[in-house]
Amino acid sequence: MTDSAAHELGEFLKTRRAELTPRSVGLPDSGAPRRVPGLRREEVALLAAISTDYYTRLEQGRIDVSEPVLTAIARVLKLDDDQREYAFELAGKATGRPRRPEVQVVNPQLQRLLDDLASIPAMVLGRQTDVLAWNEMGAALVGDFGKIPEKERNYAKMIFSDRMRGLYADWEAAARMSVAQLRMEAARDPDSPKLVALVEELSARDADFRRWWAEHHVAARRVGAKTLNHPAVGELVLEWDTLTCSTDPDQQLTIWTAAAGTPTHDRLRLLAAWVADGNSLAPGAAS
Repeated sequence: MTDSAAHELGEFLKTRRAELTPRSVGLPDSGAPRRVPGLRREEVALLAAISTDYYTRLEQGRIDVSEPVLTAIARVLKLDDDQREYAFELAGKATGRPRRPEVQVVNPQLQRLLDDLASIPAMVLGRQTDVLAWNEMGAALVGDFGKIPEKERNYAKMIFSDRMRGLYADWEAAARMSVAQLRMEAARDPDSPKLVALVEELSARDADFRRWWAEHHVAARRVGAKTLNHPAVGELVLEWDTLTCSTDPDQQLTIWTAAAGTPTHDRLRLLAAWVADGNSLAPGAAS
């Protein structure tokens, strides 16, 4: 931690301390006037189970703080997620936010955006490439996710299904990319029981996955291109892009588009018209 960062962390903690009262943290309050607003340093130290001298030096920017101690101080000062992240970044620590819950729910704003994309195939992918939400065009393009049990609704798992092997013109490239993206997920949360179970399942049932996983290639979900052999409208040469949710970076909106005037653009419009007629899944694209 640099001197400037240590100073800023100390000032930040001091300001947060001043915003609290003894009663707000469960301490008795005599009601007597205080020389300074908020909690005293010794009160913060008591609640965080550290010495007053240690906490004083921390606020003065004269000491590096360990992750467990900073976690305890963040709890005492009732820091919210953004404040925790800021404090941990100042201290040069890797973890500022609480551990991510295993179960994800699609962000409401992303869901509304999905619902408004009438002519663009889109879906929201979460951790471990779980499919959290999709629009009608996404289902018409890739398959009816609603007919897949929620626990099986995972894009990496779907890629290795027989139907996907026929949908992608270059299935191997798509599958390798999916494995590399899943490997990136493993770096973010290597101890996730759900991820471990997914890798074990795919490794046991598919030799390609087992071999590619062992290669340790990694890739983030950003942009790319793919060609699909769609059963209803024919060949689609698509560009895909991802938009990361600002309130939950573990959720990404993936969209597939094509430039105006191209055959693929015309075929997407045809697929959109087909969906608008009341069809949610293209013929032959059952999961």
